[in-house]
Amino acid sequence: MQFYSKNEAINRINKLAGAGKAFLFIIDYKQECSFIEKVDPPLRYPIIWQPQPISLSQYKKSFDIIRKNILSGNSFLTNLTCMTPVNTNLGLKDIFYHSRALYKLWLKETFVVFSPEIFIRIENGRISSYPMKGTIDATLPSATRLLMEDEKAAEHATIVDLIRNDLSIVADNVSVTRYRYVDTLYTNHGPILQTSSEISGVLPKSYVDHLGEILFRLLPAGSITGAPKHKTMEIIEQAEEYERGFYTGITGYFDGRKLDSAVMIRFIEEQNGQIFFKSGGGITCKSDLENEYNEMKQKVYVPIY
Repeated sequence: MQFYSKNEAINRINKLAGAGKAFLFIIDYKQECSFIEKVDPPLRYPIIWQPQPISLSQYKKSFDIIRKNILSGNSFLTNLTCMTPVNTNLGLKDIFYHSRALYKLWLKETFVVFSPEIFIRIENGRISSYPMKGTIDATLPSATRLLMEDEKAAEHATIVDLIRNDLSIVADNVSVTRYRYVDTLYTNHGPILQTSSEISGVLPKSYVDHLGEILFRLLPAGSITGAPKHKTMEIIEQAEEYERGFYTGITGYFDGRKLDSAVMIRFIEEQNGQIFFKSGGGITCKSDLENEYNEMKQKVYVPIY
């Protein structure tokens, strides 16, 4: 961190202001020490965002593997994801600074994530999880009604049951405290609606001393695997033609008392200078190939608006 004398601060402010640059300034009481730092201004150029998704026929190969396993009774719900190259004039840093999301994380020259999905929150001995399943274009007529009446509501119910079972491993008195509420997410292509639920329970009094075990016993997140979890993970390994890496992992923060965390969905990765977006959705016995393919593509967006 660099500090400036009064004259240095005056010159730096004049220079940045004269060049039309955005900046933050902090000046001490006696005006002897100042901090002046440039900040990234709002984007002032059109965003180029051109996804190049895999073909429907290529997606179908993975879809068919999952559907065959579901019809054989090996899984009730499997989360299928893909990796989509994107041509864009945005870098990871641009996306991080200008995206609007509940959770954001940027790992330099590696990935950026702008997740809308809470994993778990812990406060005062209470643990809560908020699985998110079900997506629709918010601009469609009666979009909320269509989302709530979708045949794939069973997908959401399956994940809620899975998360309730997961929380019961580490907590007592686990219950669904809110079921299928709707959130609006804003993107560069317009708003979308998503459904979530809230499941909560009570942790043992000594939970802080075992926070690491609690986290890892709940992983991977049920909303991005499926049910039953361990068998479904084997199916995902067969069906997906790439490595997820940090995608669909979790990130979070503990302040000494409270823990807040997110599932790392809405994930953009850089590999050898190329940007890739990783996205997907849950497959059930009622899933339609083209609808699932289109949902996977719909999620390839940036929340810059």
